[in-house]
Amino acid sequence: MGASKRIAEMIVRNIASKAAPWQSFVSVRFGNVLGSRGSVIPIFKRQIAVGGPVTVTHPEMKRYFMTIPEAAQLVLEAAALPYNGKVYVLGMGEPVMIKNLAEDLIKLSGFTPYEDIDIVYTGLRPGEKLFEELLMAEEGTVPSPHEKIFKAKSKRH
Repeated sequence: MGASKRIAEMIVRNIASKAAPWQSFVSVRFGNVLGSRGSVIPIFKRQIAVGGPVTVTHPEMKRYFMTIPEAAQLVLEAAALPYNGKVYVLGMGEPVMIKNLAEDLIKLSGFTPYEDIDIVYTGLRPGEKLFEELLMAEEGTVPSPHEKIFKAKSKRH
């Protein structure tokens, strides 16, 4: 998790500590949302439309994905849970290999990967990780009343 996201969670937790009894402030962590701004799917589609290549950071790159309706629904449900100041982690299922996603999109577009459309690996950027981390090393999760929403544990709680 990046520093700016961690700082935002700390700000929300601080505001939550000062909340009135009828107020609740929470943070929600989740992976990538398919079709959202910055999503890899539209980028891959544009690259395929012009004949490639499709650019992937690294052959072992993995990310979590969910749909826009699923993300919106779970964020709203997390906001309604009765735990002011908590950090929630959405159940994202299994991570997806970005290379496989690129290959599948090429096939679904009627082409053959590596023959009709190449996949080029661009390399990791500074600070970029191969595997998405929704939890920091010292954290774990505990269940919430919702089966797809978990409460992040921290050293302080």
